[in-house]
Formats: sequence, C-alpha cells, structure tokens
Amino acid sequence: MFDKNIYIARRNQLRKKMGNGIILVPGNIEAPMNYTDNAYHFRQDSTFLYLFGLDIPGLIGILDIDSDKDTIFGDDITMEDIIWMGTKPSVKDLAASVGVEYSSSFKEVFGTVARKKEKGVPVHFLPPYRAENKLLLQELTGIQASALASQTSIKLIRSMVEMRSVKDQYEILEIEKACETGFKMHVTAMKMAKAGVKEHEIAGTIEGIALAYGSGTSFPTILTQNGQTLHNHDHSFLLEKGRLMIVDAGAESNMHYASDFTRTIPVGGTFSQKQLDIYNIVLKANETATSLIKPGETYLSIHLKVAEVIASGLKDLGLMKGNVEEAVARGAHALFFPHGLGHMMGLDVHDMEDYGQIHVGYDDEIRPVDQFGTAYLRFGRRLQKDFVITNEPGIYFIPALIEQWESNKINDEFINFSKVRDYSDFGGIRLEDDILVTATGARILGNRIPINPVEIGLLQSK
Repeated sequence: MFDKNIYIARRNQLRKKMGNGIILVPGNIEAPMNYTDNAYHFRQDSTFLYLFGLDIPGLIGILDIDSDKDTIFGDDITMEDIIWMGTKPSVKDLAASVGVEYSSSFKEVFGTVARKKEKGVPVHFLPPYRAENKLLLQELTGIQASALASQTSIKLIRSMVEMRSVKDQYEILEIEKACETGFKMHVTAMKMAKAGVKEHEIAGTIEGIALAYGSGTSFPTILTQNGQTLHNHDHSFLLEKGRLMIVDAGAESNMHYASDFTRTIPVGGTFSQKQLDIYNIVLKANETATSLIKPGETYLSIHLKVAEVIASGLKDLGLMKGNVEEAVARGAHALFFPHGLGHMMGLDVHDMEDYGQIHVGYDDEIRPVDQFGTAYLRFGRRLQKDFVITNEPGIYFIPALIEQWESNKINDEFINFSKVRDYSDFGGIRLEDDILVTATGARILGNRIPINPVEIGLLQSK
C-alpha cells in the first residue's frame, strides 16, 4: 500500500467532485476455478485499490459525501480461516491502515444503504464487470443486474477518470517497477526465439518471470508466429527459422500497476530484406509517435500522422499508391494497420476501461471516428502531463481481410493488391513502448527493450 494519507486525499478529492450522496465501492471476492475452495489468483478491483488500497477479498467501501465519513464493511477471519490461512488483521485495523475510521461487518452494508435510500440520498456506483458484484449491487440498490449499466453514475465515472488519468510520482514509480519486469520478460523471449523451440515454452518462461518479480502478467500473453491475428493467445507451434514472432506481454507490480510492451523478433536472429523493409516502417511509425507526444496534442491526431508514416512507407514499397493524405482520410491504411495507436495504462493495462472506454479515451471535445481501423483507437483525447499511454503501431497482412477488400474493390485506388498478395504468409509486426507524457514531450518508461534490428540479432546470438 501507499501511505494512508494518499488514500485519504484521493477520497476527499472525490467527495468534493461529487457533491452529495453516497458512493458504493465494492471490492472483489475470490472466484472459484472449478470448485469453491480452488480459486483463481485473486485480483482486487482497481477502483477499490485506488481509493482504499486493501488487497484482500470480501470488502466493500462506502464514501458518505454528506457526512464526510468513510466506512469499510467486511468480516473478521474465523478460527477455521486461521487454521488454513494464518492470522490476519481485523477489518477495523485494516481500515485504520488506510485512514478509514469506521468499519463494520459485511452484512451491515445492506442496512446502511437501505437507510440512505429511504431518506432519498443519491446512491452512486460504477459499472460492475463481475457477476458477483452485479448481484451485490442489485441487492443493495434494487436495480436489476441487467439494468445496472444504464443506471451507473456518469458524474462518478467522469470524476474517477479525471483523477486516475493523471499519475502521481508514486504511481509512476510502480509502473516503472512493472516496466523493469517487462524488460526482463522480453529480453528473455528474444534470447529464446530459436528454431525448434515451442511458443508455449517461451510464454511459460516469461510468465514465470512476471510472477517472480511481481504479481504476474498484466494481461494474457500474446506470443505467436501468426502475428497477423492481433490478439493471438495460442502458443502451440514450434518456431520456424525465417518467421517472425510477436511478443505482446506485460507485468504487474506487487501493487498491481501495469506494463505493456510488444516486440517482433525474427526466429534465428536475422530479418530477411522483406521483413526488414516492413519492420523499419513500423519502427519509424513508433518513433514518430514518441516525437509528437506532448501536452496539448490529441492522440487521435498523432494516430493519424502515424497512419500517414505507415502509408508512405508502404507506398515506397509499392504496396500502396496515390496520395498518402487522401489514402489515410479514406481509411486505406487500415488494411495493414487495423487498430489504434494506443491506450491509457495504470492500475489496469487498459486503464479504467471497466468504466466504459468511451469515457476514458474520449470526451466532449474529441469523439471517436466511425471508420474501420481508426474506430479501434481506444484513446484519442488531448494529452496532459503525467498521462501514461502506450505507443504501439503495427503492420499486418491478414489474408481474409485482403481477400475481402480485393473482392469488394475497397480502396483499390490506393492499394496494389497484386503486390500485397506476395505478403500473404508474412504475418505481422508490432512495436510497443510505454510512455509518460512530460511537461514538454514524452519519456519512454523503463529501460527501453532492444528495438534496433542489429541489437535483436546480437541478443539471439548469445
């Protein structure tokens, strides 16, 4: 945990933003894997961590805005718990450790909320994403689980997004710890990327590193030779010399702050000229984005400038044609770059997206673009100092998508399909860094994972 005064200040700041009512902040509970006593690795709700900092199951917090009072509800452990799991602090002591004066048993939360509702006090809550908390909120509020999403507090969502978007020095330090672990994971994967090695062996090894140095991976590892599938979680193939292996993987610190990096590695250490040509376009796109990131710029505008870098590079190779700016405006680049440039990152690898991505990535000024490819940009709004974002351009050759566009003559005035077909077995390349927006520009977080093709080759030769 951070110092208790950090949590006190966060809760006080939220109270000032909200005005009146009570705020329900359910923590998570243990989730059974295949029977009750065999649970998945516990992961606390990120909002609960942000406001209350307690990383144990079975708690719910209430911020009473009108009385300036916070309460944590939960049950003290029993002797049976002590026998199997050891002693733990009381709920009262846990609450005090994060600056909360009041605590009570879990069952008392129902009466507390009922009394507030009887008095007509507004009850604020965020969109629940776990079934258990949907049922809990249904019982507390009387709103059917299926209707909770439409009844969540937009004011609370916007207040939390405003607060969590800007990272303080302690959060940045935790993210950098996760980045240090991510560096170890990716360098290990690079060294292991040799012909005959099973993808699963590399994935398991780097996930072990995430557990050895922190709280595990920040999302399911993507590690594959079939990089044309953007979120490919299959690790069942043997690596083949001459192919490209994408590794998109990150770690969580022990306080659950995330890292998220991607590198693309030639199996055996040497890029073919064809691979190198595409790789260098993606590398230029990545470095262009970093150079453009600064407070006041919108990430949507940077995404589109990066799309122009990609389209220009592909035009130089004969894969695209025509006016680059017009091609991007028409969305022709999205045949090769069908996703967004990046997303926010913090306590969640896609930070706060349980609140609704539209609230995190966009606002009244910057709205999503309803066009294939750019529509997948998760974060487009104006950058501020101490935002943490990812920068992850890529180029992919997706046979089914190429076939669909060619058959339907989609953007055929900008694409040389006869040339593109020569890349049908290419796969994909993605390069991703984690970026802190500074007062004047951008800083890559952590030691930068080797990205120069020569550096990658040297690592694999060791």
